[in-house]
Amino acid sequence: MKCPFCQHDDTRVVDSRLGKEGNNVRRRRECPACERRFTTYERVEEILPWVIKKDGRREAFDRSKIISGMQRACEKRPISVEQIEEMVDQLERRFQECGDKEIAASLIGEAVMDSLQVVDEVAYVRFASVYRQFKDINEFMVELTDLLKHSK
Repeated sequence: MKCPFCQHDDTRVVDSRLGKEGNNVRRRRECPACERRFTTYERVEEILPWVIKKDGRREAFDRSKIISGMQRACEKRPISVEQIEEMVDQLERRFQECGDKEIAASLIGEAVMDSLQVVDEVAYVRFASVYRQFKDINEFMVELTDLLKHSK
């Protein structure tokens, strides 16, 4: 591997460790030319489906968009960043394992709502109101009424 400091072509591995989650390898490397050390991380490349937007455009699956939307919905709720990350990890695995090369954005949105509904109903309603683009209080009330029916 090339040294990021002096661009020397040959560096050596000083130490290798399995990452905390067990899904990556952390390597400490040293450059014999400039004698500086640096860290690299190695992990399996995940092949996720392309997302088909409402208007037909296709874009790469973007985990950060899901996290951002969930964080907004969970703001000031008793839901940790770790819980959000775990929900997104589960969603990613689900989309990866389905084997489809493309997935509709609507399926992702529905899956996010399903995850949030289990964890926090207020976060679920917040996300649903933005995702489903509620136009007025009546649409909001229909969703709340439906939620109340299913939670009993």
